[in-house]
Parts: sequence; C-alpha cells; structure tokens
Amino acid sequence: MLEAVSNALLSASKKSVSASRELRIDINPKTGEIRALASLIVAEKVTNPQDEISINAARKIKPDTNVGDVVEVEVTPKNFGRIAAQTAKQAMMQRIRQVEKEMIYEEFKDRAGEIVSGTVRRFDRSDVILDLGKFEAIMPQRERVVVEDYNVGDRLRAYVVAVDNGLRGPEIIVSRSHPNFVRRLFELEVSEIADGTVEIRGIAREAGYRTKIAVWSANEKVDPVGACVGMRGSRVKNIVRELNNEKVDIIRWSSDPKDFILEALKPAKIKNLTFDTEKKSVTIAVDEDQLSLAIGKKGQNARLTSRLTGWEINIQKDTSATTAVEQKVAQAAQALSGALPITEEQATTLVKSGFTNLEGLRDADVQDLVDILGVDQAKAREIHEAVRQPETAQ
Repeated sequence: MLEAVSNALLSASKKSVSASRELRIDINPKTGEIRALASLIVAEKVTNPQDEISINAARKIKPDTNVGDVVEVEVTPKNFGRIAAQTAKQAMMQRIRQVEKEMIYEEFKDRAGEIVSGTVRRFDRSDVILDLGKFEAIMPQRERVVVEDYNVGDRLRAYVVAVDNGLRGPEIIVSRSHPNFVRRLFELEVSEIADGTVEIRGIAREAGYRTKIAVWSANEKVDPVGACVGMRGSRVKNIVRELNNEKVDIIRWSSDPKDFILEALKPAKIKNLTFDTEKKSVTIAVDEDQLSLAIGKKGQNARLTSRLTGWEINIQKDTSATTAVEQKVAQAAQALSGALPITEEQATTLVKSGFTNLEGLRDADVQDLVDILGVDQAKAREIHEAVRQPETAQ
C-alpha cells in the first residue's frame, strides 16, 4: 500500500514542485512524514530550474559539492499534506479494487469447467449478469439457451466456460448452452460417471431442443445407459428438469460405427446402411413410415447423430421393396398379355386390380372386365372366352 501511495504521490507531485529531476517520494512508515526529493545537477549558473541547483545552494546542503555533482534536494511543496491525503485516499481505493479483482481471478482461474449457481442481477443488452455472491459472472448472448427466458431474481446454474484476465480486470464467462454443461450435470448426478465406472464418450447438443450423449463402461456387469437413466428414470429426470425439459437421448457407445449409428438413430428402424470410408459418410435406407422419425424435426436427429458419431449421415427412403413389387407386377402382366387378346397396359391394370393370373380371372364375369378395363361388351366377351378356353386353361 505504501508503494501504491508513493507512486500516486509521485504522479501528483510532478505538477506542484519546481524541481523534479529524478523525483522520488520518501514516506517514513513510523512517523508518516512525507518528503519529495529531487536529484539536481550542481551548476555555476542555473539555466534550467527543473534539473539544476546553484553551487551556493548546493554547498548549504553538502559543503564539499563541486560543479557537475548531483545533490539530492528536498522539494516538498507547502500544501503537500492536502495533496497527499487526497492522493492517498484515491490510491488506496484503487489498490483495494485491484486486490479484489486479483482475488476474483485467483479464486476462479482454476474453476473453468465447473458448474456455479447464481442469481440474475441485471441485463447488459443481451448479456445476463449473474450474482455469484462476492463476484459477478457474465453469460453472453451466444451462451444463452434460445428457448429460455430469464428474469431478475431467477436462480440459475451455469457452466464456467473461461476466466479471462482482461484490461478491465477478470471476467467470469458462464454458459447454459455449452455441451459440457450437460456433461457436468451427468457427472454430478450419476455416481458411476463420477468414479469412472461409466465414461461419457461423446456429446452432441442443440441447446433447448435435444442432446445425444454416448456412454460406455469397461465393466461388463454395469449397464452404462441404465446407470445414467437411474431407478425409474430418476437421474435423467433431474437433468432434464435442470435443462427445462430438453430431450436427452442416452446411447450406448460402440467402437463399431455400424452399431454406434444404429444406436444413435433409435427409435427409428433402419433397413440398410452403406458406408463410404473415404468420405466418412454413410447412406441409410429406411421405410417410408420411419423416414421422418430417422431424420427428426428439422433434420435434428440426423444432424446430432452425425456430430456424435463423426460420420456424415444421409437418410433416404428404402426403394428395394417397391422395386420388387413392380417387378412382380410386370412379370404377371407380361404373362397375361401373352395368353390373352389384351395389351400389356391392360394386363397391368388387371394385375393391379387383383387378377394376377388366369386362375383368378376365371372367377370374373364380363361386366367385371368392362368396369376394370373400360372396354365394350364385345371386347370383354372376347377376353372372357379366351380365359375359359380349355387350351388356355392348360
């Protein structure tokens, strides 16, 4: 504190003393006496009063002084007590603020990555200022959850992203949207994760909407997913409540990309997977009724799966079943058009109406053929007779 006061007085003294070459402030810690001292050059004739002292004046201080020597002279101004008091007060307040900032930095510099609790104190534009007790933290707009609204007085938990010691002092940056916020919540809630029995192998998050977390255990007797879910879902429910009902998917991690992707896309049922290892992409085929489930709302499920697994995910409708049906229809139509006086297009119409072979057509009457094919009675009778001819039946 003495050093801080000395530096402040030194700055103030330069404006009020006549001579200030190599000026220094001397404070007696026992008596509190304050003196301003300047080192002046001894000159025959003084041309620069700021830096020089006459030989006669110098010899009054130090009798054996010669021209060119340097003599330390007291230059304490008359009103120095008032200046000292005011300056000391400012210096002490500034030093106290500086010490407080240093304490904040020392306390929080190793707490990056932890969860802290605070109360919303105020808003600075779109940033939320949290009161952590002795200190304040800032939650920038980029670290907020878009679907969450905060009000002054709300109690919040947040993840400490970083502690920066900038020009304006230490700044504690916190987040509720960071993926590691979910990681830390699981570590606090699930004892098996805290003791290392269960490991979190990956997290993909779209804050406020959905999170996918992949877990694994080296102990075969431990179910990593079950441990995270808890008895009747108690553990995961606590986390979901803290995340304001954000959907959390807990997935069993696997070193096999196929198994991992199948787990990550659940509950969608996958028909087929085709891997491209060079591009690290996978094409996934699903039935039409599973397509929206696999892709998710606004592509969310596929996007999070891609981030979690590290593979580019391409989901498309499975056309293999449709192709097989079309082939069977074409084969049946070709057989009918070859045996009856009808075009292949008419034969296709019959097959699609349920008449896939000659056996089935024997139960149809002339009017059925008129209605289905849109032909006249004469043409319908011709087809009907062709179906019933003994050689055709054979």
